[in-house]
Amino acid sequence: MRYVERSGTPVLEVGGSWTVFSMRGLARQAEQARRSARGRGPRLVDASAVKRLDTAGALEILQLADARADTEVKTGDEHHAALFKVVQSNMKPPPAARHENWLVHLFDEIGHDLVDLFRQIVNLCAFSGEMLVIFVEAFVQPRRFRIGVVVRQMLEVWIKALMIVGVLCFLIGVVIAYQGVQQLRQFGAETFTVEAVGIGMFRELGVLLTAIIVAGRSGSAFTAQIGTMQVNQEIDAMRTIGLNPIEWLVLPRLLALVISMPLLAFWGDMTGLLGGAVACTVYLDFTFVQFFDRLRDTVGAWHFYTGMIKAPVFGFVIAAIGCFEGLQVKGSAESVGQLTTRSVVEAIFVVIVLDAVFSIIFLLADV
Repeated sequence: MRYVERSGTPVLEVGGSWTVFSMRGLARQAEQARRSARGRGPRLVDASAVKRLDTAGALEILQLADARADTEVKTGDEHHAALFKVVQSNMKPPPAARHENWLVHLFDEIGHDLVDLFRQIVNLCAFSGEMLVIFVEAFVQPRRFRIGVVVRQMLEVWIKALMIVGVLCFLIGVVIAYQGVQQLRQFGAETFTVEAVGIGMFRELGVLLTAIIVAGRSGSAFTAQIGTMQVNQEIDAMRTIGLNPIEWLVLPRLLALVISMPLLAFWGDMTGLLGGAVACTVYLDFTFVQFFDRLRDTVGAWHFYTGMIKAPVFGFVIAAIGCFEGLQVKGSAESVGQLTTRSVVEAIFVVIVLDAVFSIIFLLADV
């Protein structure tokens, strides 16, 4: 390639192979040609000697020539001429940056977020309905439950979560008891700390803390597992051979978490009460026997049942959101990370909203 003058007109002469595979070898020659041009903008590109050409080569030649709409390209091959014409017609300057008012931009973002939220709710409801249909169908044909897979999932979401749930609920029980003693002592009513620990753990904190831990631990794991299968096209392969991913992947996880949540919530309640009992023996003149005797006499069984009623619902919601977000992954590791984070946030948010709804219902029912 070289820059020459013909009758006072700057001309760029090029020849040889100009394809994407030869660009690396031509880079140094192109740089030398630019230096020799010394700012001259050729009005003619002579590509008659070009043997092979693709869009990458045509673009490079036109950029060397600083091509404009009126720059003439000469070539003996009609296919090359057509290619140059297509590339040259699409060489347009980038659009000017838009400077939007910040208030308009804010309302635009809010509008997009609200539309996305509405679509997310609709899709999640549709997914939950599909799961319920398959769940009922599996009850008609119990062999579809794949008990071995359910037990293996329960090992992950129940047995391996006992330690973290137990430790956190124990510490929360200690904190509630300590705060109760400090505040109630001002009124000479520190013995009511037992009721505070019992009712708080049974009705709210035991099941709510357990659900939050499970959402961060098991819900995120469901999303990451199914999302990775989506990236690796394993789910597409399952559909190709006639297997329903919801029945084979979602149903065992859903069933395992629905069964495991009440068991984990019960474990959380017991460890929370144990933490409260330990704190009361330290800050009050209570023994363990006195603590649990007073707990039995003052805290009714319905306080325990209200927490247990919430547990399977929370388990269903966490499993549904975790699996739903996993199936939304779109072909990249970045998408897996983003949707795993979103599944945890959504699950915790929905669990807290449902807890508030349950509290209102139990208040109206006077239980």
